[in-house]
Amino acid sequence: EVQLVESGGGLVQAGGSLRLSCAASGFLFSDSAIGWFRQAPGKEREGISYISSGDSTTYYADSVKGRFTISIDYARHTVYLQMNSLKPEDTAVYYCALSSRWWARAAYEFAYWGQGTQVTVSS
Repeated sequence: EVQLVESGGGLVQAGGSLRLSCAASGFLFSDSAIGWFRQAPGKEREGISYISSGDSTTYYADSVKGRFTISIDYARHTVYLQMNSLKPEDTAVYYCALSSRWWARAAYEFAYWGQGTQVTVSS
């Protein structure tokens, strides 16, 4: 059974940093895409960063480019999202998700989702 468990969310002041973790189990990190999505109240779910497990190719949405960094620790089966220079508009529930398609970007392409972790950035 595939399981994704996020952690690391919390309350932080604007300009601060958080590191989210996504612990994965029940599958092999081979030619998969792991994505971080977020959803703020009243807004659609937004894909913000992706990494391909085969070659660690990364992708960032413009809204987080230069501030967030995605990475994989293969030994720990964990994907991280380092978030720096946080802004109030980054406030959302953050989800990690897994797709068997290494090129996946849209939410519907991700079959497995974690439960989400809340990130709140105060001004």
